[in-house]
Amino acid sequence: MSVIEMAQEILDEQNKITAFSHPDCAMVTNDENIVIGKWGLIPKWTKTAADAAKMRKICLNARSETVFSKPAFRGSVQQRCLIPVTGYFEFQHTASGVIPYHIFLRNDEFFSLGGLFENWQYPETKEYIQTFTILTTGANALCEKIHNGGKNPFRMPVIIGRENEEKWLDKSLKEKDVVKFFEPFEDDKMDAYPVVRDFLKRSAKDMAVVERVAPM
Repeated sequence: MSVIEMAQEILDEQNKITAFSHPDCAMVTNDENIVIGKWGLIPKWTKTAADAAKMRKICLNARSETVFSKPAFRGSVQQRCLIPVTGYFEFQHTASGVIPYHIFLRNDEFFSLGGLFENWQYPETKEYIQTFTILTTGANALCEKIHNGGKNPFRMPVIIGRENEEKWLDKSLKEKDVVKFFEPFEDDKMDAYPVVRDFLKRSAKDMAVVERVAPM
């Protein structure tokens, strides 16, 4: 099976994934290749497998505002990647409880999240593992209404528009050029709807996790 077929299979088979299980995801690197990476970045300077396991847990996302200064990410800023998705999930906190929402782009079945990647080698086995993190930024008007609770409210992933995908992968970009991509994506190009509250407990292949339900 080719890498492209593997990537398509992953997108077709998984209607939802959770970052905490460090799943396989398709990603496009700045060599313009489609590869499979594990969610949860391991910085290149990580010394041991035990330290790598710890770093993956805390490097699922990277705040774009501090990515050039944080030791975990600043070495990976020139290794940018695209994570193709059909949508993502966020939780809205209301007086009646927490409501999960599916968020997507109105006119694009697939779109890309901006990420950073690293190819790390286990010192004992010499095996390589490719890992990535997804960048986040301040929420736009739509996402601010939904992602309004938790430890880091009013955030959203960095979304790279199709017209900017090649530019995002350009290794020659300077810091002043990279930060321009961190602006929140236009809310008028996005939409969202509530999904079943127990979607996290359902199979990744269950189509019900992406079906619209009436808000309670």
